[in-house]
Amino acid sequence: MTTATPFTAGAGNAAGVNALPTPPSGWPIGSYATYEEAQRAVDHLADNDFPVADVTIVGVEPMIVERVTGRLTWGRVLGAGAASGAWFGLFVGLLLGLFSTGGALAPIITGLVVGTVFGLAGAAMRYSAQRGRRDFASTTQLVAGRYDVLSHPRSAERGKDMLTTLAWRS
Repeated sequence: MTTATPFTAGAGNAAGVNALPTPPSGWPIGSYATYEEAQRAVDHLADNDFPVADVTIVGVEPMIVERVTGRLTWGRVLGAGAASGAWFGLFVGLLLGLFSTGGALAPIITGLVVGTVFGLAGAAMRYSAQRGRRDFASTTQLVAGRYDVLSHPRSAERGKDMLTTLAWRS
């Protein structure tokens, strides 16, 4: 049986997973504008035999970023609904065709047609319920304003020195 230690950074416990969410702990040894830079710093530590199991990357100042990908029109909405419904109907039709005693083609075609109709209807209802308030498509990401690299206190000073030399080389 393993017990969690007060320090829960990285794979700090034997299972590599904490049962409950815990705030990160440790001393800051570096701060970076992008996640890629923070990864590069930890990779540098790993390449130089630093105990990276003592390291945690923490995204600070979280933001939800929504990037608009295009304008929604009835044609795009209905096309996407039909395609989505057709895929689901095809899947159901294939399953029914596999387990039916008769021919497999009729359940597949039926599933495809019914799925397409339901996909169209569902997309039309959802889009019309918006009443023009959201006529665009977008993707959403959770990002951080900066990424701090923390280390267990027993090796923080060494880690900070190693990351300082990395910054000088860049």
